[in-house]
Order: sequence, then structure tokens, then C-alpha cells
Amino acid sequence: MNYYNNFLNKINLKKKKKYCFFKKNNIKFIDYKNPNFLKKFLNEFGKILSKKITGVSLKYQRKLKKSIKRCRFLALLPYVTNNLK
Repeated sequence: MNYYNNFLNKINLKKKKKYCFFKKNNIKFIDYKNPNFLKKFLNEFGKILSKKITGVSLKYQRKLKKSIKRCRFLALLPYVTNNLK
């Protein structure tokens, strides 16, 4: 049990704090007409990645979600796929 707790503590210490990609690069507007950029925030099946995984702030996660949905509606991105990346 003690070994397991030490292992978990080492893992927690090595985690880097995630910063919002959009705040870091001073991006105010997320362009929905750029599907190659939006693919970074999708998994291989086309689902939107959570903010825990991407490190994006809540404000920009909402904007990102809206942009991806608009891009899907215009058929620039698929709704579901087996091999997006």
C-alpha cells in the first residue's frame, strides 16, 4: 500500500500545469472555417476533447465547441469518423 501511495505522489508531482492555448497565443476569435486547426481539439473518432485534456479555459472551450459545431454543419469536418487523424 505504501509503495502504491509513493508511486501516485510521484505521478502527481510530474504533471505540468496546463495553460489555455488561446490565452497563451493571444487568440480572441476562433475561426470555424479552418478545419485543420480545429482537428487538434478532436479525438480520432471526431468527438470534442474535454477541457481537462486540452487545457483550454472554460470561456474558450465554449467558443471552440461552437466553432466545431458550425464547421460540422458546413461539412468541413465530419460528425463521426474512424480515422480523422
